[in-house]
Amino acid sequence: MDKCNHLKSGGIARSKINIVEDLFKSDKVVKICAPMVRYSKLPFRTLIRRYECDLAFTPMIVSNSFVKSVKARDSEFTTNSNDHPLVVQFAASNSKDLADATEIISPYANGVDLNCGCPQRWAMAEGYGAHLIKKPELIRDMVRQTQSRINQKDFSISIKIRLHKNIRETVDLCQKAEHAGISWVTVHGRTVQQRTEPVDYDAIKTINDSLSIPVVANGDIKFLEDVEKVHANTGVKGVMAARGMLQNPAMYAGYENTPLQCVEDWVDLAIGLGTPFPCFHYHLIAMMERVASKPEKKVFNTLSSTSAVLDFLKEYYDVQYNGQQQAKITESLADHLCGLNLDQPDIQS
Repeated sequence: MDKCNHLKSGGIARSKINIVEDLFKSDKVVKICAPMVRYSKLPFRTLIRRYECDLAFTPMIVSNSFVKSVKARDSEFTTNSNDHPLVVQFAASNSKDLADATEIISPYANGVDLNCGCPQRWAMAEGYGAHLIKKPELIRDMVRQTQSRINQKDFSISIKIRLHKNIRETVDLCQKAEHAGISWVTVHGRTVQQRTEPVDYDAIKTINDSLSIPVVANGDIKFLEDVEKVHANTGVKGVMAARGMLQNPAMYAGYENTPLQCVEDWVDLAIGLGTPFPCFHYHLIAMMERVASKPEKKVFNTLSSTSAVLDFLKEYYDVQYNGQQQAKITESLADHLCGLNLDQPDIQS
């Protein structure tokens, strides 16, 4: 039986209301997991939804490759009927690529996000990421063409940005994007040149006070108390965490460090969904960073097989791989599992 048939014929059923925008109407701050290359994929998204994460992003996907290649679609995007609310983030440098990619993905997600904040040199050289914050008119055109192509009120279009050195430029960019019709904006509170400098929450507050649409604060969210503090100090409707979620996927549920139950959940989910060992191991290394002792980390971080990891977790933490539970997970999740192979051939330039 083809597991993808129901997706090919109509995708994952969405409510007629805009689920993502509806989240921001709540009095509670919306807790979001950031797009993370290689790591915010389906198994990890499934894990964090168990621990009070309200909204999850895919990793950033390059729209041009996604549109042209079946292989790229299969490798970059996998979802299931439980994987919602979900926002797919695209890197794009022109309106057509973003609209084409969004048209393909729209039956399988609740929204798309245009990456206007990635500071990596390769991305900016290709016209992606933070390169776009210097081009508000292009962002406007990309948003409008994508909206016109999709024309679905239950589907959100958002952007994620970094700060300009002059906050007035950032406010101007966000106001133009709002007028173009974006649903909400995420602001990473650093400039393109900054990496470890303190997040400028005053700038985020200024942006929030200048817009009518929801603003999400991103940067240095590592504990639940950070969520509450940032919300109180800036007035934003949501917060987004990246590294904090990797180190503690249960952060939004109020745990200061990763609970062992969360580690066990990850083992079952990751193995059940066939996560490659490097990704499986990396997530555990991050989760154990604040939990394991230095000698334990020295051993654990050099393990090179799934069996060795399972033996270590059982010996040191009594965390056991639950084969029966894993079988149930595999059955319930994989029954609706599908990459976007669709019926579309590779598109030649």
